[in-house]
Amino acid sequence: MTLTGPVALAVLFGALLHASWNALIKSAADKELDTALIHSIGFFLALPLLLFTGLPAAASWPYLLASMLVHIGYYVALAGAYRHGELGLTYPVMRGCAPLLVALSSHALIGESISPTAWAGVAAVCAGVVLLGLSPASLHAADGHRGKALRFALCNAAIIAIYTIVDGLGVRASGDAAAYVAALFLFDGVPYLLLVLWRRGPAGRPAAWRYMAGRWRIACLGTIASLGSYGIALWAMTRAPVAVVAALRETSVLFAALIGTLWLKERFGMQRALGTGVVVAGVMALRFG
Repeated sequence: MTLTGPVALAVLFGALLHASWNALIKSAADKELDTALIHSIGFFLALPLLLFTGLPAAASWPYLLASMLVHIGYYVALAGAYRHGELGLTYPVMRGCAPLLVALSSHALIGESISPTAWAGVAAVCAGVVLLGLSPASLHAADGHRGKALRFALCNAAIIAIYTIVDGLGVRASGDAAAYVAALFLFDGVPYLLLVLWRRGPAGRPAAWRYMAGRWRIACLGTIASLGSYGIALWAMTRAPVAVVAALRETSVLFAALIGTLWLKERFGMQRALGTGVVVAGVMALRFG
């Protein structure tokens, strides 16, 4: 399998969607509730889709169950990272380390190998992403909470690598990428929502429900972006190597840097500009590798 032009463009669009819903969570007053709300609403979008596609093949269900469990850890770490650090710091670190971990493990776990040029592209994307995240602008803005933010982000990078491999195998076993995505989103966010509400306790739940009642409309946009982004990525993994798709998907940091600068008023310095250039070079190597 190779990365064709149309698949690459689709993954880049998915990267924009991914950065958008992450920025929505970062801008929220309550990161945990917004994360839970965005992904639990996926149930209502996934159900009609699943009725249309039918269930994925039985061989994919162990992967689905494993992915749902791993995603609970992903949501916990995601909300924690955004609670303690800027989007421009935490997002690149989370997304930049994960594709390298995927590339290192994909040969042993799923028997895939990529060309030396593609390896160079993976390394360049990862290096550029980390440059973006560790720029002086990001580190200065994260003073006081940088350690916590980076710990959450690095933990989440490992979690992202795990569910990428799991879902890459699962979607190929499913026989239908849309059916797999629908089944995953049907229950994916509900356990985390229940966990967040349980942690709020009886006294905090009424306020949590009021908050979500006021946020559900904008959260629906995040849900659509999240479902579309991951759906595109999983579909692409049926047509190109998982490690290549995982690396290309992390070009979302370019969109995150732009959103962080224009919308969240985060600073954009020379190091972020350099990181952007390195990511673009890596994307070109992935496309032609």
